[in-house]
Amino acid sequence: MRRAAVQAFHTARRAPFRRLLWHPSLPQNFSSHVLGLRTASSSRHEPGAITPLHSGMYFRNFSVALISTLGGIGAWYAYQGESPISRGTFGPGASPVNGGSIQQSRGLTSASVYSNAPNSGSTEVSAAEVTESTRRAVVVDDEGFYSGSIVGDGPLQKTTDDAGRKVLEMLTPDQATEKLRRNEESYIVGRGQGVVRYDVVQSPSNDPIEDDHSEKIVPVPNASTLSGEGGDWMFWGVYDGHSGWTTSAKLRQVLINFVARELNTTYNSAPKSTLPSPESIDSAIKKGFLRLDHEIVHESVDKVLKANSKRVAAELLAPALSGSCALLSFYDSRSKLLRVACTGDSRAVLGRRGPSGKWIATALSSDQTGGNEDEAARIRKEHPGEKDVVMNGRVWGGLEPSRAFGDSFYKWTTDTQEKIKMSFFGRTPSNRCKTPPYVTAEPVVTTTKVEPERGDFVVMATDGLWEMLTNEEVVGLVGQWIDTQASNNSKNNSARKNNSWLTSLFGGPSQGTLPVEKAPADSETGGQRAPVRQRQWGVTANEHQRFVVEDKNAATHLVRNALGGADRDMVCALLTLPSPYSRRYRDDLTVEVIFFGEGAEGGEVVLNREATAPRKEGVRAKL
Repeated sequence: MRRAAVQAFHTARRAPFRRLLWHPSLPQNFSSHVLGLRTASSSRHEPGAITPLHSGMYFRNFSVALISTLGGIGAWYAYQGESPISRGTFGPGASPVNGGSIQQSRGLTSASVYSNAPNSGSTEVSAAEVTESTRRAVVVDDEGFYSGSIVGDGPLQKTTDDAGRKVLEMLTPDQATEKLRRNEESYIVGRGQGVVRYDVVQSPSNDPIEDDHSEKIVPVPNASTLSGEGGDWMFWGVYDGHSGWTTSAKLRQVLINFVARELNTTYNSAPKSTLPSPESIDSAIKKGFLRLDHEIVHESVDKVLKANSKRVAAELLAPALSGSCALLSFYDSRSKLLRVACTGDSRAVLGRRGPSGKWIATALSSDQTGGNEDEAARIRKEHPGEKDVVMNGRVWGGLEPSRAFGDSFYKWTTDTQEKIKMSFFGRTPSNRCKTPPYVTAEPVVTTTKVEPERGDFVVMATDGLWEMLTNEEVVGLVGQWIDTQASNNSKNNSARKNNSWLTSLFGGPSQGTLPVEKAPADSETGGQRAPVRQRQWGVTANEHQRFVVEDKNAATHLVRNALGGADRDMVCALLTLPSPYSRRYRDDLTVEVIFFGEGAEGGEVVLNREATAPRKEGVRAKL
């Protein structure tokens, strides 16, 4: 999640925005483009303890050794050369240079290397020599982010220089695609209940990733529905952790169960042959959220004080000391109502075809941060006289989301915090902590009537995606992806079985611009923030220059285009950066795309292998 304001971030291919920062200790003949300027970074708040909770991602821990061996990822190597960097800028007027002190370890190539270093002669090398001895690379330090080419025969050492700079071999486009697709999943939902497919992908920036997600179907008995026919309750959740991954892992494990239990009680208590009121259903969802947060934040303290064990404290208090936003969608197949419960600043957006044939983006949640005027007013009203309760768009000037699970530092009394600190571990209570809690896990719930016959879809994502793309861009990109898949489906008989729902609804691929209705320039944002990364990266290209369709998984398609799309240098550079450097330029990303439609009723949820990363045999759908 975005923790600080950042300055403009430019790609290597945008010459007008380039600026060179000098680093005399970098390798000889390393020619660099500045991709970013100085940034300031900060986390949500201080990290919490770690617990034995298990991650929901297949590859959560990326060690240095693992990074350097997986599929030629080759990262985190720095070169200690004796000669300074060739000082100059890239551009049409620059001259190719010769030289060689860095060895090619495998066949990565570059078209040309330029330098106009002062007091140095310009010697042209042959195309064959450049092809054989040049590699794309990225340099990262506390001042900026650079791309360039490494030329020569010297080895890359597994060391860093005295200034702490890293020289990383940039991923090739194929390697970047492999990394993008490493955690993608897709499932065909053949239950005939209005949902035909959902796609999900995660792309880590933190190490380990702090995001998580979960999905579940709860079959509803016939007697529980007004029509006397059975149906499904379908749940999808994305969880954006901060100060650690333990809270989001806890939500993945149990949040849906807490909510389903409260819904079951509410439906069973309704008069026979009637459905509960909308207010009571919303209340049940909120109760499930709040009960789980109470267990995480307060019941854990009672258990720890009773056990009087630091080991138990480390295990039980970790989800309380870290924090997580939560975005949960609940779809009742009988009523066709979709309820979205939002705690924090993850976001859900509905895509629906309009009369013009283009898609219309409708936000199903608002970003709950201290920068949201409604949220700031609510907090100030709950804590009158406390002038510092919201500062700079953050609670106490520190925590950005105004609603979250965990984050006990903002919920415990000072007495409880002192007990935990004296007996086990913890932070000194803030002198601003006077009338806790200052942060709540109570969600805001919205209800939307889904129209499967119109091919509705919903995108749910942690705020890392919305930092990069607008609502309209996200919906337009999925619409573009659908049109392209439908066109490919009509040409490919083998694809029709899994994608038959596409053929009857949509036409051919979109031409030029995204097929989405543009929001009026003066339209209300509804508390939603603009995609700040576009300003940070200096994105100026128009739609047909920015976006591509290269993936079978709709969620991966969104992440690729969020990271640069058609600008392959941008995509490769952002995916090359290791943690913690990557966190300055992109957040963890978790994206789910849920497709509604009139699919076949077979009763099964099956893995869609063409849009799923290779896994061991026996992988089952999480629904």
